[in-house]
Amino acid sequence: MRGSFLRKLPALLLALVLALLISTTAFAQDEKVLVIGHAESTDSLDPARGYTQTTGIVLKATYQTLVTFPAADASSIEPELAESWTVSEDGLTYTFMLSADAAFADGHPVTADDVVFSINRLKAIKGNPAFLADGIASVSAVDASTVAITLTAASPSFLSLLPNSAFSVVDSEAVKANGGTDGEDDAAEAYLNGTSAGSGAYILESWEPQVETVLVRNAAYKGAAPHFDRIIIQNIPEPATQKTALEAGDIGLALDLTSDQISALKGNADIAIASGPANIIHFLLMNRDESIGGPVSNPQVAQAIRYALDYEGYKALWGGVAPGTNLAVGLAGAFGEDKAIQRDLDKAKALLAEAGYPDGFEITLDYPDFSFQGVNMNTNAQKIQADLAEVGIVVTLNPGDLGTALDGYRNGTQGFAYWFWGPDKLDPEDFLAFLPGGKVASDRTKWLAEGADQSLLDLIAQAKGELDPAKRIDLYGQLQVIAQESGAFAPFNQPDIQTAFAATLKGYVWHPQWLLDLALLSE
Repeated sequence: MRGSFLRKLPALLLALVLALLISTTAFAQDEKVLVIGHAESTDSLDPARGYTQTTGIVLKATYQTLVTFPAADASSIEPELAESWTVSEDGLTYTFMLSADAAFADGHPVTADDVVFSINRLKAIKGNPAFLADGIASVSAVDASTVAITLTAASPSFLSLLPNSAFSVVDSEAVKANGGTDGEDDAAEAYLNGTSAGSGAYILESWEPQVETVLVRNAAYKGAAPHFDRIIIQNIPEPATQKTALEAGDIGLALDLTSDQISALKGNADIAIASGPANIIHFLLMNRDESIGGPVSNPQVAQAIRYALDYEGYKALWGGVAPGTNLAVGLAGAFGEDKAIQRDLDKAKALLAEAGYPDGFEITLDYPDFSFQGVNMNTNAQKIQADLAEVGIVVTLNPGDLGTALDGYRNGTQGFAYWFWGPDKLDPEDFLAFLPGGKVASDRTKWLAEGADQSLLDLIAQAKGELDPAKRIDLYGQLQVIAQESGAFAPFNQPDIQTAFAATLKGYVWHPQWLLDLALLSE
């Protein structure tokens, strides 16, 4: 009989196969424990610094934000720490009234001062998610339970930005007592990597990077109490190992399986499967700084690469869709497959010849040696290599460990690289990150506003400030056309989510913002 992932024993023995070590952790008698297998990508568990998919899962469980989305989608804005809010007539000031019930893990209430501290800290630290607060001019406490946030300009996407874990509200007293400030001299990251300071359903008990993250139930949580007393997110990088551990009953949920593994699990009565459209886009970036990008800094070469990729081949591997641009299919106005670039090798070769590379060129592709949500990046890198060889581009693969590769990506030192992206904002405005002046375009590819065509910059500014929904969609459509013709990116697959779990596990819901809400899980 298949072993249960819910262990009511003094100790939980995790027998993970292959390269995994056996670890033993003592639990209280009758403690309800869920073990999750996941390819960890955590960079930090400090809300003002962490900015990866795994970070988002953990922060969703341990912190709360002013507002949130429904459990299954992003179709509306719902109250969380704020029970209500108003917007000024000019659209610049949002006033939030906090719930009187909200409390941190030590039991003391969440106040307006905590919200002010958290947002000002996010802005001051200038960590990876700080750009999300760029549009905030000021934040102030009107009284102990009322917060006013004033924007630099009216933004139709502002409320949809606030559920991002970067806007998690931290216990200001606890953070300050452990080196935290709302200035650049903040030193609280080590503290927040070891324990959480939030009001969420769980508390961070420990994080051992690339090994495991342990969460325990927050007894002071004011919402519905979560089912599990303890959740362990075990780092299992290889999808095949996750599958084996799930079948053996050593884990209850496997987050990163491949489509082949999902197919192999069908018919197993002990295992349930969740597979469907996700919002992670896999793409190539091509640095516009010629000293870094070399040939791919030429917009014609970038366009040639977009025509050379075998989009249907990536769909055959991972399912999903071929996105038209880096605006995720599913968000308003996104170009789907009907408007996506189709493979055309003749056109790719002609563009290369026009750019001065009739015989192609040699280049190195940087990427992390990593699997995420069942997609193996080595497999895709090898296919990219084969696709581009058909038009004369000889690619040398340069896989690296995730941390090192991520540093190169964030610092903009990679010339030609393969990465994936999940939306920061569940709104068309997210696409501006991939255009001049946007974070990904400017910081990662040096496609800067300085020197960009003024008509493009004017169109970006217009899209950012437009409030009329129909006009917004039209403007973002124009921007997507420009990106397809002269952008610095080549999006090639938006794969399906591939998840499997014990048939007795209830409450699994994939979410486009935080991927997984651990508080919903039960048995």
